[in-house]
Amino acid sequence: MAKKRVIGDPFDLKTEHGPQINQINMDRILGLIDKGIKDGSVLKTGGKRIGDRGFFIQPTVFADVQDHHILATAEIFGPVQQLLKFDKIDEVLKRANDSKYGLGAGIYTHDMEKINYLMQGLKAGSVWVNGYGVMGPHIPFGGYKDSGWGRENGEYCLQQYTEVKNVVIKIKKKSS
Repeated sequence: MAKKRVIGDPFDLKTEHGPQINQINMDRILGLIDKGIKDGSVLKTGGKRIGDRGFFIQPTVFADVQDHHILATAEIFGPVQQLLKFDKIDEVLKRANDSKYGLGAGIYTHDMEKINYLMQGLKAGSVWVNGYGVMGPHIPFGGYKDSGWGRENGEYCLQQYTEVKNVVIKIKKKSS
């Protein structure tokens, strides 16, 4: 799947993956990819810059990622997929929540019991099921824990522009 992703102009509706925002961010992601390899994660595909113009990185997939590897602990914000093995569903929830981040989570299964269990237990601002990154102006977006401040989109974003104050005055005697 990673090799088939359409990479290019983010304004082209066919594009699935655009460039990184700048040189600094691209270099940071490529550095994390290198650290992932040094940690012992297995690079399955990608991991390199595309061309010499723009800030494009190949969609990258790692296998055999361990919980202590940088790829499992960093917020990468780039085209890097980490595959971690698990034995039981409770282990997935514990490991997913054992992070200081909580922007988004993805669940891929057709088992509704697993979906309900995981979506209720995941400490993430967005949980996507059988897809990832679906956004819209009406869908609140923002993270839990150290992932962001407040919410973007939807009516929830308006709360960061308001302050609620409650004033209660005890009056001894009615004045009318």
